[in-house]
Amino acid sequence: MGKTFSEKVFSSKAGRDVSAGEIVTLEPDYILTHDNTAAILKKLPEIGAARLKYPERAVVVLDHVTPAADSTHAANHKSIRAFVAEQGINNFYDVGRGVCHQIMVEEHYAYPGKLILGSDSHTTTAGAVGAFAAGIGRTEAAGIWVTGELWLRCPETMRISLSGKLRSYASAKDLALTLIGRIGADGAIYRAVEFSCENDDQFSVSDRMVLCNLAAEMGAKNGYFAPDETVAEYLGETGSDFSHLRSDADAHYIEELAFNLAEIEPVVAAPHAVDNVHPAVELAGKRIDQALLGTCTNGRIEDLRTAAIVLEGRTVSSHVRLLVFPASAKVYRQALDEGIVRTLLDAGAVWMNPGCGPCLGAHEGALAPGEACISTANRNFKGRMGHPDSEIYLASPATVAASAIAGEIAPPEEYF
Repeated sequence: MGKTFSEKVFSSKAGRDVSAGEIVTLEPDYILTHDNTAAILKKLPEIGAARLKYPERAVVVLDHVTPAADSTHAANHKSIRAFVAEQGINNFYDVGRGVCHQIMVEEHYAYPGKLILGSDSHTTTAGAVGAFAAGIGRTEAAGIWVTGELWLRCPETMRISLSGKLRSYASAKDLALTLIGRIGADGAIYRAVEFSCENDDQFSVSDRMVLCNLAAEMGAKNGYFAPDETVAEYLGETGSDFSHLRSDADAHYIEELAFNLAEIEPVVAAPHAVDNVHPAVELAGKRIDQALLGTCTNGRIEDLRTAAIVLEGRTVSSHVRLLVFPASAKVYRQALDEGIVRTLLDAGAVWMNPGCGPCLGAHEGALAPGEACISTANRNFKGRMGHPDSEIYLASPATVAASAIAGEIAPPEEYF
């Protein structure tokens, strides 16, 4: 019997043959933490430790409430900066550099075959370039800091085969939400989700990041694409052969699903569950007060380009606040260079600093009672972005931009 990608990574790290279902102790290549580093470092005295075993493997990114919204968050950031300096952690990204999941891929910590663990559920994003990347808890993160290792159960793999081609107005976000709507928010619990496309060049690295990011919303342990020429080119490794990191042809899958990309249409996840997915046309006319473009799910340059196509020469509705959060400073600069910043400003958008922004409801753009927001983020739980009596609708950058113009949920087809 052949091996899945996950089994291959676990076997490589364990130094022996590992099969799905086995529990093994492994050393991750990197351990990611963000603003929650402040809470994690407080656990070190509890476990009788003072030093990180491998500070070079720690990646710390301040992105959740940045710049600090109040003195409490400012104190947390101060303690993190002191901790980073004391421990000799060089992989530190302070306020304004970007969202941690974007940084992991953008700065090439994520790499084919690497094992990445992070104290955030959307660490799965790094699977876009062929890493095994999974979210863990804060206690587990502290344990890795001290011991350099953690036990993991090798997950069974669900294979999602994709054929055909997306239409111009449909996107990877529409595909991801469609998958979640079909599979359910618990449809892939503790499974590896392998995305397989008949045309390897169909999805950019940005598209793959969207799908792997939202694998967490299916309950998956990790999501990934087998690394190919698209990934090699992105990493500057053109000519490199990553074929050994593909699942074997005779690998065992716990479940296999197939989707025709040509059938994917713009969709929206309605309150208050990510798997409450409907065609955008069915929700058309629902008034919105705020539109959020960006975050770790859809804050890359491709997403901003799409929004610019929709918004160019048009104006955001007078009763809508369109907030734009680029995923990183690098993306922000590129948007400046390409004229996207001016296009969106002219349309009435408000550009914000790179970071998570209102996605978690703690900072910049929280919702008031009774307000509705359409967002490119990854969660729409009750109270996620502010008041529990507010509503969050999840959609693609094209649908968010079209809705901002209309002042209500609007399918984006007519803008292409």
